[in-house]
Amino acid sequence: MSYQYTAIGDSLTTGFGALPGNGFVPVYSRMAETRLRSKVVYSNLGVNGLTTGELAQRLRGNSMYRQLIQEAQLITLTIGGNDLIRAAKFAVRQPENTSSILRKALQECKQNFAGIMETLWQLKINHGKPYIIRIVGLYNPYPNLEEATDWVLQFNRYASQYNSRVCGFASIYNQFAGNERELLSIDHIHPNKRGYYVIAEKLNNLGYGMLY
Repeated sequence: MSYQYTAIGDSLTTGFGALPGNGFVPVYSRMAETRLRSKVVYSNLGVNGLTTGELAQRLRGNSMYRQLIQEAQLITLTIGGNDLIRAAKFAVRQPENTSSILRKALQECKQNFAGIMETLWQLKINHGKPYIIRIVGLYNPYPNLEEATDWVLQFNRYASQYNSRVCGFASIYNQFAGNERELLSIDHIHPNKRGYYVIAEKLNNLGYGMLY
């Protein structure tokens, strides 16, 4: 028997910043194979630069996404970082409005995230096989911007509320905070090989719930 693993999300899912094979998706799938003692076949649907709104749209309207989610016993999700990055870049041009720009972006981000989770439940509801969903929390790509730290912590708090028997939240904030030099690639935004290993390990440590 083999397990189907579908990875959805942004550049963290694509593994941007590390050499092929060193992103968290292939690393995590190898860890999962060891724990589940079965082959894990993964489909990586990550898209660089993807926002929560864009992912919500794909899940509603893209038949390939929907089918691969329905067939998967293992789903990982990385999303939200680009919502912050876009808002922060916009705020640079209007520094006096930084707080309100980031606040509005966070509100929209949470709404979109709720829509993403709702669509995932709907796609899985009539498929009898056991499955697990794993959400990867955010680290702060702008550690020197106080408002960004607050944004990330609020988003993580919100996303972690989806913790359940089926859904697990992998918190990576504390691992990256203060260790950016060791865990981020030369662009200082994306993880390097070591950073992606940290993410994979966090996911692996959440266990495999109902898949055993």
